[in-house]
Amino acid sequence: MDKAKQNRIIHAALQEFANKGFEQASTNQIVKHAQIGKGMLFYYFTNKQELYHYLAEYSLDLVMKEYLQQIDQTQPDFIERMKQAVQVKMRAFTENPHVFNFLGTILLAKEVHLSQKLERRMQELQELGNKIIYEGIDLTFFREDVDVDKAFKLLRWSIEGYQNELITQLSGKKLSELDMEPYWEEFYDYLEVLKTSFYKKQGE
Repeated sequence: MDKAKQNRIIHAALQEFANKGFEQASTNQIVKHAQIGKGMLFYYFTNKQELYHYLAEYSLDLVMKEYLQQIDQTQPDFIERMKQAVQVKMRAFTENPHVFNFLGTILLAKEVHLSQKLERRMQELQELGNKIIYEGIDLTFFREDVDVDKAFKLLRWSIEGYQNELITQLSGKKLSELDMEPYWEEFYDYLEVLKTSFYKKQGE
């Protein structure tokens, strides 16, 4: 299969499953949006569940390569590491929104349609993500009267909240065509407020 046709199938299938979930997703809609015959879809995938499993593998691989592996684990400052993670994730999300939406539906789905192998991969990816974000953080940045575990959560919620708001604002736009500097300047201003709240003053 040529690359363009393959990409159309993946894009159409991700969108259909992300919007409707496994049970309600229609292979008729997938082939319609992919502009292929239904016979071709089932030539490559025996059934809908096999297609679903392929998309899960594809999405996990993409998140690993385009997001997690791009984060610098040597950065000891938690806020600085989260800042970097937000920038990487936002770029990855705006370039591949259906991948992240699809994975979100898997995490939230009550009914499980993944093999045990894929379930283990999902769990391993989540564990790896936590490791990349939290391991090696220098806790001496925090004030001594701060509960660091609670501070981690509050900082993460604040930063992810801004990230989600930014993603909503930029939905459907190409980052390469935007001047991102004003958005990042605003983001950095918020981070300085967080540092003032939780971190020691310089020289302490």
